[in-house]
Amino acid sequence: MAAYSYRYTHPLFYSFSLLHKLNTVSSCGQYRVSAFFSTEFVGDTPVLVRDFIHSALYHPDHGYFSQSPRSVGVLDRGINFHKLQGRKAYMSHLENIYKQNDVSWFTPVELFKPWYAHGIAEAILRTTNLSFPLKIYEIGGGSGTCAKGIMDYIMLNAPTRVYNNMSYTSVEISSSLAKKQLETVGEVGSHLSKFKVECRDAADRNGWGDVEQQPCWVIMLEVLDNLPHDLIYSENQVSPWMEVWVEKQKHRGKLSEIYKPMQDPLIKSCLDILNVDKDFKYQGIKEASFPSNIWAKIFPKARRSWLPTGCLKLLETLHGALPKMSMIASDFSYLPDVKVPGDRAPLVSTKKDGSSSDYSSYLDAKGDADIFFPTDFWLLERIDHYSSGWLKSRIKSYDRSAKQGKKRRTITLDTSVFMEEFGLPTKTKTKDGYNPLLEDFINTKFYLSVPTHNTK
Repeated sequence: MAAYSYRYTHPLFYSFSLLHKLNTVSSCGQYRVSAFFSTEFVGDTPVLVRDFIHSALYHPDHGYFSQSPRSVGVLDRGINFHKLQGRKAYMSHLENIYKQNDVSWFTPVELFKPWYAHGIAEAILRTTNLSFPLKIYEIGGGSGTCAKGIMDYIMLNAPTRVYNNMSYTSVEISSSLAKKQLETVGEVGSHLSKFKVECRDAADRNGWGDVEQQPCWVIMLEVLDNLPHDLIYSENQVSPWMEVWVEKQKHRGKLSEIYKPMQDPLIKSCLDILNVDKDFKYQGIKEASFPSNIWAKIFPKARRSWLPTGCLKLLETLHGALPKMSMIASDFSYLPDVKVPGDRAPLVSTKKDGSSSDYSSYLDAKGDADIFFPTDFWLLERIDHYSSGWLKSRIKSYDRSAKQGKKRRTITLDTSVFMEEFGLPTKTKTKDGYNPLLEDFINTKFYLSVPTHNTK
């Protein structure tokens, strides 16, 4: 999800995560958290870090995404970039938009509508097999602007039979957003017979029903960054990794971490994926050499690593339910000034007294803070291959010489490259040539994944 901030003005950081994500709370500040503490997310039994994060974000009463009734903004009309002089005028216009609408964030598909969604639609039309009915699933569809933009584009640019026979399903966990999506898409009457919203958790395999044997598309925009992650810990450079759990300290009302031996299947699977090198040779968790042991004793340094177990669970579910799916995902490749320690650590951002601030610990989140992670796109590709069954079979067999081909063809593109290839970037250019769609998204990427013919 995304929001807006002025905290970073250096050109290097003047990008999507900063321009559209860090102002994570509406100016009303009417959160129901005055009598709520993060300890309420943990009961008498310790929980894995991913379960704590899930509660902090999605608890139906106290989670971050349940707090603000006007979290996702919808513009009445698209921005006319050709009338803006340049970057300064664009920033001023954006400031006015937020003041007038009083919302937590506008997603990029909203700020650059309809052109952002049109670029995605063009990518789908260029790479899909139109001999089959076009079937699209969108996970976390926000206000429905992406769905409407894609359906508009297909209606106007694809053969009539493609539009007439298409279906578009939004899988949305928020009931309020599900209702909003129907309203947005319903602005074009002919779309409604082809569009539906299923209010459920996309990572729950039961919600998908029987396996879908026909080709389809899955769209995920700014979804991966808010998926729960797990945390592993090692007390020095050579000690084994331990699972991190969160427990409530008795009589103190505070949260603390405890460390347990590696047992959780999702965490172990993520480690397996990380321990495969670029040649797909299984390395396992190596024992430290004698010099390494000595060095660790002289200069011990604790290690912390965040693992995208929520992403792994979601992709395992999708590959199981939709084995012939093609996928488009967009998200942050890095986040600046992260205070939480560890590899792939999240930014935990809140807003107090009108100004944004970041927590140095994820345990401080108590429903008032967004917890969002950078996406390691190299690791995302490996998780995709693993979930499709190809990399998983190699890990289990310890065989790097297996003849089985990859089941996915994948590519990762910078947002600017993706939009220059599939979009209409001239539509988002200001009078002096400045183009926020191409110039401000330096820390976001698109990931495209399509099936090959290696299905066995």
